[in-house]
Amino acid sequence: MNKSTQKQQYQGFEQGPIRPPSEAYSLLIRVTRNCPWNKCKFCPVYKGEKFSLRPVEHVKKDIDTLYEHVDALREMSDSSGQILRDDIDAYLSKLTGTRRQAFYAALHWYAAGMESVFLQDANSMILKPADLAEILRYLKNCFPWVVRVTTYARSRTVSRISEENLKEIARAGLNRIHIGMESGSDEVLKMVRKGTDKEQHVKAGQKVVAAGIQLSEYVMPGLGGRAFSRAHAIETADALNQINPDYIRLRSLAIPNSVPLFEDYEAGRFEKLTDLETAREILLFLQNLEGISSKVRSDHILNLFEDIEGKLPEDKGKMTGKIERFLEMDPHEQMIYQVGRRLGQLRSIEDLDNSTVRREIEELCRKNGITPDNTDAFINELMKRFV
Repeated sequence: MNKSTQKQQYQGFEQGPIRPPSEAYSLLIRVTRNCPWNKCKFCPVYKGEKFSLRPVEHVKKDIDTLYEHVDALREMSDSSGQILRDDIDAYLSKLTGTRRQAFYAALHWYAAGMESVFLQDANSMILKPADLAEILRYLKNCFPWVVRVTTYARSRTVSRISEENLKEIARAGLNRIHIGMESGSDEVLKMVRKGTDKEQHVKAGQKVVAAGIQLSEYVMPGLGGRAFSRAHAIETADALNQINPDYIRLRSLAIPNSVPLFEDYEAGRFEKLTDLETAREILLFLQNLEGISSKVRSDHILNLFEDIEGKLPEDKGKMTGKIERFLEMDPHEQMIYQVGRRLGQLRSIEDLDNSTVRREIEELCRKNGITPDNTDAFINELMKRFV
């Protein structure tokens, strides 16, 4: 057993702080705590927290507890799957501490259909392959109906795992890995202390694909700032062209006061892109994606364009067209869209045709003194709340 796990005492069921938006309905199983790297200048998560591996037996105990609660929920349900609130309250009254926390996790999963599981925290692939495979097999044995098991990983870690070990992990039940590429530019990766480089990103991505595991790569528009915007767009697209991941997911840069990058931003060492500049960067990035069949997703409130979604290559023109339309709008229209989008009132440019919503946004802009000249300052503060 790993030295970092051998002296740990089981403290009960655990869950980590985050998961990808696409895993909102997944059961969260914590196999590691926090992040083994934890130096990225743009990331506010896990700061000040120590990384550790959870012993395999502890993870199994969590799974056993969840199994017990799921079994109880199935016993409570009627033929249509519905459960009476009184039955839930009666069951909850017998639970305390982490067992109660585990029940809420099981209840959320039960209500969502119990199809997917996400292994936490930031880099589950750092476990010994045999340990990870053991956890996966145990999980599938307890919940054989699960369709998808996913996790976060770092390119640096995955690039060092043998092809045979990756295939064994796939056979054990892991069928999707989420990797934060952020950028394919070595200049950008070094600037933000990502702890990896383009070559490792490509090597890791290709190994995941070759192992038959779905791959979701995350890209962070704006991460290069003004200095490296063009290189960020082109080099990231080039790295992805070499990988051909199943998914490319956009997560635009936000700079909350708590992250190390904020110091660079405040000191003028990092120049943050405006929304218009970011839109041009995303357009350049999409234009340079060639020869791949990835699905592009922009499913986050941080993104100016939530509806950039499609499969390459056939939907490329549709996606770039949305950005081109925004760039062609006059500054007042751009302002309304920017504010409405970040407030969650608009999901697409077409939503501007809703006169009621449009008036509400215009009134909000008037009351808050928002103009085309200061829209980005308002947006920057607003976006910090979503990180």
